[in-house]
Amino acid sequence: MTAGSGIIHQEMPKGDQAGRMHGFQLWGNLPSSLKMTSPRYQEVKAADIPEITDDDGTHVHVVCGDFWGKKGPVDGVAADPVYLDVSIAPGHRKTLPVETTRHAFAYVFAGSGKFCNASGPLAVPTEAVQWLDTTPPVDADNRSLILFDRGNEVTVQAGEDGIRFLLVSGKPLEEPVAWYGPIVMNTQEQLRQAFTELREGTFLKNTQRN
Repeated sequence: MTAGSGIIHQEMPKGDQAGRMHGFQLWGNLPSSLKMTSPRYQEVKAADIPEITDDDGTHVHVVCGDFWGKKGPVDGVAADPVYLDVSIAPGHRKTLPVETTRHAFAYVFAGSGKFCNASGPLAVPTEAVQWLDTTPPVDADNRSLILFDRGNEVTVQAGEDGIRFLLVSGKPLEEPVAWYGPIVMNTQEQLRQAFTELREGTFLKNTQRN
């Protein structure tokens, strides 16, 4: 979904019998030239998401972007992201390509593993070691977010239960950010103007209801 100049939406997810569900929401900033673009919505079914299984059993769902010769169904996102759902078998080590022009992170949501040279991770200590160093990286387990420096690959060592994680990369906008509540602009003045328009009912210029 691209909010742009205003999109009103209502989500009615259905979980299991206890109301629980498993899912992720990732919000990406728009460049200044597209802040007030027309809103846009894409609906993608699970069957439309390409799946790839490598020779060693590594399994990848390509949600967005190009990876290993497959293209994900989600398109038209300003940061041109690559959004992957990756599963690696227990005990396996896997190297995955990432373009050097991108920022990247991984979010672990099943199993555990080690990410070589991860920088600034959340929920795991900083890992700035090489694989051959005597002190191994600390495992990144479920609900760990790992941030990466610029580079052309990510190397993962799966734990005894394997590991499943999102691997997301995108092109940095390199623009200032002014953010409050549901609105993200580039300057405080733009932010104040946007909230004035929201109060006056003029912010939603191209409204869609889903």
